[in-house]
Amino acid sequence: MNDDDLQRLLDQYAAGIEAELNLLRQLADIARQQHEASSTGDVLSLQQAAEHRDEIMRSLVTIEDGLRAVRQTLSDHRESASRIEGFHRVMARHREAADLVSDILSTDRESLSALADAELARRSAVASLERGESTLACYRRVLAPPVASATLVNRRG
Repeated sequence: MNDDDLQRLLDQYAAGIEAELNLLRQLADIARQQHEASSTGDVLSLQQAAEHRDEIMRSLVTIEDGLRAVRQTLSDHRESASRIEGFHRVMARHREAADLVSDILSTDRESLSALADAELARRSAVASLERGESTLACYRRVLAPPVASATLVNRRG
């Protein structure tokens, strides 16, 4: 593979990685929105963010599918490609994308933890309500015992 071919592939990869970075930044914003919504229990916001996130993920996967072969070829010819102007800048952008993915995954883990905590709190509240209901039912029986039938009156009279 000659330098012109490598330059063309590097330019193609640079354009793809820039597109991915733009999508990843949007995804990071959505991940933060989801985290806020999960912390506050805003189910509607969670659902809307998830739908938008799915759209972005589809675009990201499409771009990644197109870049896979280019990245592999550049990797196979790394020594020659590293001498091409702009190679190190593109690799820095690649690392930036990897860092963004790590940040998004970290935010997602925090969101999942907040949702799990909210689910535990919900279950605890339900259990507390059920215990309270049972206690009130027992208390009601003590305060207002069932009325006995008027059998005594019926017998005398």
